[in-house]
Amino acid sequence: MRTTVRTTVLHLAEPLRISRSVMAARDAVWLTIEHDGWCGHGEAVASTYFGLDAPTICRLLADAARDLARHADPQSALDALRVGELPAADTPPAVVAAVEAALLDLVGQRAGTPVHRLLGARAAPVAGTARTLGISTADHAAETARRLAARGFRTLKVKVGGADPETGLARVRAIGAAAPGVRLLLDPNGAWTAAQARALLPRYAAIGVAAVEQPTAPGDPDALAALAADSPVPVIADEDAVTHEDVRRLAGRVHGVNVKLAKCGGVYAALRIADLVAGSGTALMLGCLTASSLGIAPAVHIADRARWVDLDGHLLLADDPWTGIGGTDGTVRAPDRPGLGVRPVLPVRPVGPTAGAHDADGADRAVPRPAP
Repeated sequence: MRTTVRTTVLHLAEPLRISRSVMAARDAVWLTIEHDGWCGHGEAVASTYFGLDAPTICRLLADAARDLARHADPQSALDALRVGELPAADTPPAVVAAVEAALLDLVGQRAGTPVHRLLGARAAPVAGTARTLGISTADHAAETARRLAARGFRTLKVKVGGADPETGLARVRAIGAAAPGVRLLLDPNGAWTAAQARALLPRYAAIGVAAVEQPTAPGDPDALAALAADSPVPVIADEDAVTHEDVRRLAGRVHGVNVKLAKCGGVYAALRIADLVAGSGTALMLGCLTASSLGIAPAVHIADRARWVDLDGHLLLADDPWTGIGGTDGTVRAPDRPGLGVRPVLPVRPVGPTAGAHDADGADRAVPRPAP
């Protein structure tokens, strides 16, 4: 198996402001694994929160390429990854997820089978996705909500957590008035204290907010569970629900857990979490980072397992360099094409100083083109 890596920049259509930061662009790293003329693709995006920049991701993917070289074919490599034998145990989850995605894409293409069928689904998952609204003025948020509702979105996730709680309340009221009938989710990204959350959640419940994601700072899951116990709004853990063990501690104590493939380690890890919370009273939310359709696609293939779907990272981009999962009408769809089913808008060719192709010995080689 031969691997290639390419770095690129994903520009957002407009800056996304949340309680702790503002983002206008995100670096992405694309991994291609080639075997017998077939190519599988995966994506990892840089994240300050997770401590990953593009050069680090490239280095870790090069390490993973050496691990892949121990396997004769993509299926054996995927089997090893599924049981935790590949890549190295200390590899960050986002990198594991990218390697897994490329292997799933490659195995599916070689077998002529879409990824959701490899994972046991009979039909291609189709799910309404939330669309994220960053912190902005009430007028801008209301106009955006009106436009999105007209396009078909039935769930909007509103970022809150600014210095003035009344401003956030006024913005959510304006969104609700502009898009009546649309379900509203709230995401403070851990910006509130427990006391603030207890004061604000009844007021947001009165507006009609359907659920709140990680209202308090991560690091004290017991406090989050205590808040959830008497909250008038369902509480979904995000930053407090990273690992399988994190979720085990919270199962049955919060209303939901937000599973992002980049923080748990891919679709197999997400499915293990889904099995863990099944029957506990804690529902699954599938979330994402800002990424291209390539980065979002693996989660779309398991979207039928989730109560809440928030797979809109590609919809925040000015220009998505991949296509195939839809979403512009508020609905994401797992393609019935083999593998992940996404395709590059333009040919994928490694460029820049971090690009390279590696065979089993790790030496630079000619870069393969993606399979048609």
